[in-house]
Amino acid sequence: MVAGRLQEKNGYFYMVLSYTTADGKRKQPWVATGLPVKGNKKKAEQMLRDLRKSYVPPKAERKGELHPDMLFSDYMLYWLKIIRPSVQETTWSSYCFNIKDHIVPYFEQTGMTLAGLQPRQIQSYYLHELETLKATTVLRMHANLHKALKYAVRLELIPGNPVDKVERPKPEKYIAGYYNAEEMEELFEVAKGHRLELIIQFAAFYGLRRGEVLGLRWEAVDFEANTLTIRHIVTSTNIEGKHILVQADRAKTKSSLRTLPLVETFAQRLKALKEQQAYNEKVCGNCYNRKYKGYIFVNEMGDLIMPNTVTEGFAKLLADNGLRKIRFHDLRHSCASLLLKHGVPMKQIQEWLGHSDISTTANIYAHLDSQSKQLSAETMANTLILPEGEPLKQW
Repeated sequence: MVAGRLQEKNGYFYMVLSYTTADGKRKQPWVATGLPVKGNKKKAEQMLRDLRKSYVPPKAERKGELHPDMLFSDYMLYWLKIIRPSVQETTWSSYCFNIKDHIVPYFEQTGMTLAGLQPRQIQSYYLHELETLKATTVLRMHANLHKALKYAVRLELIPGNPVDKVERPKPEKYIAGYYNAEEMEELFEVAKGHRLELIIQFAAFYGLRRGEVLGLRWEAVDFEANTLTIRHIVTSTNIEGKHILVQADRAKTKSSLRTLPLVETFAQRLKALKEQQAYNEKVCGNCYNRKYKGYIFVNEMGDLIMPNTVTEGFAKLLADNGLRKIRFHDLRHSCASLLLKHGVPMKQIQEWLGHSDISTTANIYAHLDSQSKQLSAETMANTLILPEGEPLKQW
C-alpha cells in the first residue's frame, strides 16, 4: 500500500500519495477529493485510506507508444501532436492553451493514468477551474477533453468516455453589444480621414468579421457584376510562444463563404483606393512591400494592416472622441441589430452574416427581434377579441 497524506489547497482537501518508481524516482501525485476543508476531515481521511488501498502506481512508461497505463497528462500532450495536422492554426492554438496551460498542469500532479481517469476527477477539475475562470472557458476545456478521450475510446485504450458522465458547466447567456443608427453615424463622422475609416465601414455595413475585412483582396471584387466575395481571411494567433499571421483561402465556416452585392458607394471608394495604391507603389519604388500586393487593406508602403492594429486603433478612436466603448466585432452585431429593426427576416440576416445555422443567428439576436414580437401581438389582438369595459373587482 502506498503512503499518503491530506493536503489543504484553496479551501479543499487533496490526497497526496507517495511512492518510488522502478528507476528510483519518487512520485507524489495529488488527487482532488472535491471536499471543502470545513467539516469534512473525517470523510477526507476515509477517502485517503480507500485510495491508498486501491491505488496501483503506473507501470514504467513505454516511450513513443500510446497505452492505457500512461499518465493522462502525457496522453493529452500526445493527442495534441496527433490532432495538429487536422485542425486550423487558430484552433490548434486554442487547444494548446487549454491543454498545456490548464489541463496538463492540473492532472500532472495527480499521477493519474489514462485508464484510471474517473468522471469524479474530471468533475473536480471543472470545479477547480470555475473558481477563477468563466464557465464558457471551462466549456472549451470540456470539449477538448471529450474529443481527446473519444479518440482514446476509438483506439480501444479505454472502454468508455468518462466525460460523458460529467455535468458540464452551464454557459452564461451572451448578450451582444451594438451601436444604434445614430451612434453608427457619429462613428462614421469621427472616422473620416482615419486610417481605419473604410475598414470600419465595411465591418458595419456588411457585418464582416475582422479577419474577413482584412482578408479582402482585389480579386474578390467584381466591379462589372457589382459583387463582393468573402472567401479569404487574415488573422493572427500565438503558437508555442510565437506570434503567427494566418492568411488562408477559407472563412470561419462553409456558410461564411458568400457573395454580397457591392453597393455603388463602396464601389467608388474601392476604385479610388485602387488608384491610390498604384500611385503609392510607383512613388515608393523598391521600398514598396509587394508581398501583400493584391490585398485591399495595406498601408502606404504596401504593408498589410495587422489584426491587432485594427483592434487597438478602433478602441483608441472611440476613446479619443468620447464614443461609447464597444469591440470592433460589435460592428457586426450592430449591422444585425439594424437589419432586424427594419424588418429583415432572420433567415436573410443569417445569410448576410454567414452563420452556418439559423439557430446561431437566433440565439445571438432573438432578444432584439422586436418586429416579430410586434407582429405576434397584433395577430393575437386581431384573433382574440377581449371584452370591453372595466374588469370586475374580485378583491
